[in-house]
Amino acid sequence: MTIVEVAGVTHTRAGVAILHDVDLRLDAGRLVVLAGRSGSGKSTLCHLVAGVMRPTSGAVRVADRPADRVRDWAVAALLPQRLALAAEMTVAENAGLPARLRGRPVDPDLFGRLGLDAIADRAAGATSLGEQQRTALARALVLGPAVAVLDEPTGHQDDEHVDLILDTLTTAATAGTLVLVATHDQRVIDIADETVRLRSGRLVR
Repeated sequence: MTIVEVAGVTHTRAGVAILHDVDLRLDAGRLVVLAGRSGSGKSTLCHLVAGVMRPTSGAVRVADRPADRVRDWAVAALLPQRLALAAEMTVAENAGLPARLRGRPVDPDLFGRLGLDAIADRAAGATSLGEQQRTALARALVLGPAVAVLDEPTGHQDDEHVDLILDTLTTAATAGTLVLVATHDQRVIDIADETVRLRSGRLVR
């Protein structure tokens, strides 16, 4: 079932074209990688799918709604490169915030899968950048969203924790989430169900 549709999308910033006439349909329950060099448009496409930006022209739809009108992290959740954690809140509080706001329980296995159990009660601001990134990833996945948009989720991880993240991504996709990952990491590309390549803002067929 198609959960994300990108139709004729062009996006410009400060008069510079970042994406050119992108068409893409993505199904639920798959791990899809956006690959390409820095500046190819991966992060911009992530932000458009996550609804934090609107395309200059064309349309982006998530679960049959314009992406920028989706406000529910159970539908579309984002792991940005700027993690936007509350430094004074604990790791568990940050990761569980979307669930608590909706009165839903937190998956008790999620923290363990991401190696966060031992630091769950520590203030997020007192943890390493890798730990903060995994905390933000847990926050993006805590509601089991229809679409999880993840921008470079392994960027601050050592090899051991990359393995934990890879397992977590495949688990989420198996559970029905479209996991859309922008990455340079070949280890993520190797486990993807599908790889979408961008070059200078255009899809490489």
